[in-house]
Amino acid sequence: MTGRLTLGLYNSLDPIKLAEAHRRALARAAPVAAAFECNLAVFGFPFDPDLHTPREIAEWLVTTTSIGQGGDWIVKLAEEGRFNHFPFPKGGFPPQLGKVVIATRRPDGRISVSPRDVSLMLRDGRSILLLFGLGPRGLPEKVMSMGEHHMDLTTKGVSLETCTAIGAAPARIMTYLEMTRPR
Repeated sequence: MTGRLTLGLYNSLDPIKLAEAHRRALARAAPVAAAFECNLAVFGFPFDPDLHTPREIAEWLVTTTSIGQGGDWIVKLAEEGRFNHFPFPKGGFPPQLGKVVIATRRPDGRISVSPRDVSLMLRDGRSILLLFGLGPRGLPEKVMSMGEHHMDLTTKGVSLETCTAIGAAPARIMTYLEMTRPR
């Protein structure tokens, strides 16, 4: 049985006001999650407190972003139970999302894994939360320390724009996964 890959977006932007950058990241990440059969989870996004369910959030987002069908995909993910939102983690991330793997170009060598390693974890039935920090500062050090593993997507320390990394990471991981599955 294959584990589930969840793309996690951590709000390193504005904790008070939902900005266009938040909406655009969601609109870009949702079709990627759908295409590669991933879940999508967001952490610390300042959604309107009157929006309680992932479906309510998704339907509201469709009306607020200018990025085409990205909004449609987030609604589809919500309908399928594959989109969720959580507050900023205090002591750790929700365990149901799996092992926390931090996407970073500067991994801690003691806990570093490659995209291929992540694919093997999935193949072996372990679910993975692949966490991306939004914004120029990336993830706070406290959050970096919550990762069980760190993964440099490029394995070369190359810095990628966040949405580029969000698209490339599952493509690379899932390609490795397909290559390691028995025919």
